[in-house]
Amino acid sequence: MLKSEHRILTTHTGSLPRPPALTALYARRAAGEAVDEAALDAAGKAATRHVVRKQIECGLDVGNNGEQMREAFFLYVRRRMSGFGGNWNRKPMADIARYPGFAAWGHAENRPSVSNRDGVPEAIGAVEYLDPAMVREECDEFAATLREVAPAGFAEPFMTAPSPGIIATAMRNAYYDTEDKYLAALGRALQIEYEAIVRSGFLLQIDAPDLALERHVAYQDQPLSDFLAFAEKVVGTINDALVNIPRDRVRIHACWGNYEAPHDCDVAMHEILPAISQAHVGGWVMPIANPRHQHEYRCLKDLPLGEGQVVVAGVIDPLTNFVEHPETVADRLERVAQAIGDPTRVLAGTDCGFDTSAGRGRVPEEIVWAKLKALTEGARIASARLGMRG
Repeated sequence: MLKSEHRILTTHTGSLPRPPALTALYARRAAGEAVDEAALDAAGKAATRHVVRKQIECGLDVGNNGEQMREAFFLYVRRRMSGFGGNWNRKPMADIARYPGFAAWGHAENRPSVSNRDGVPEAIGAVEYLDPAMVREECDEFAATLREVAPAGFAEPFMTAPSPGIIATAMRNAYYDTEDKYLAALGRALQIEYEAIVRSGFLLQIDAPDLALERHVAYQDQPLSDFLAFAEKVVGTINDALVNIPRDRVRIHACWGNYEAPHDCDVAMHEILPAISQAHVGGWVMPIANPRHQHEYRCLKDLPLGEGQVVVAGVIDPLTNFVEHPETVADRLERVAQAIGDPTRVLAGTDCGFDTSAGRGRVPEEIVWAKLKALTEGARIASARLGMRG
């Protein structure tokens, strides 16, 4: 995993806007309609090439395929794993439930989208990875895209895969005797995907919003200790799945949910860092741009960083159409570097993805690229201020 040896490197958190036509196909399929799978595949490949080009134009150092070949950051596993069926609706987030006026006002959009909360599948049978060729095909397509449209490539390409915890909570268990057995099965299945991504030469990012989000969703009516025990269990499952992967080929992303709302039921960062820090990874991707958690950059001084480990600081908010001023980005990066004590261990990133579930993103594509250009410019300014030369 690259460190910011000569300047602060830039990256993002994974999902990028999908074209309307691709989103419509994903939404129709998620609703149970039959779609032309060949047309969907072709649209996904074309979209992948587009977002790779745009990331290069924005100057990103560590980029990915934008998750264009998936309908959502975790729901796609229902097509790669056995055992999922039926549907259920998740609890509303505690912060939304406590403000009825906000809930009534809402943010409903009259456009196709894939929900990761309503009508999601559950585990009704044994969970097993169906065919490793499915993840290999996605990896091969990303590699082919890089060769075709970005021969110079990224300084480091990455691909994402979900945490077993977000699947276990969002796609609830209706089959296994215990949560432990369900998590273990998910870990074994995800291990195939994790290893395939790394074997293809990509950095693996594990998306684990469950390590913060589920405090005010699945565990909103339970003691904090119960949630922290769950988080430790998930991290243990992740570590088991990473047994064959070098630490420096993995980073993990945790967040409080990629949705615009009060967020005043969020668990504090200092409460979850002890569990998150147990992950056998080379980097942590942490949000500090949104108004609820900007102050928590101070907590990063308590994240024990070993040899080569880094922090990707979220300094761009993917939920607002404000384009951050590069000076603001630079200020945020400087504060993180001061808290950690070593700017070479800091990368600049985003709080979360821009379209974590197809059509649910709140920022139009043209503004996404403007925000990512501000990210790279802010990183350049911060690098100069911090005395880095590159």
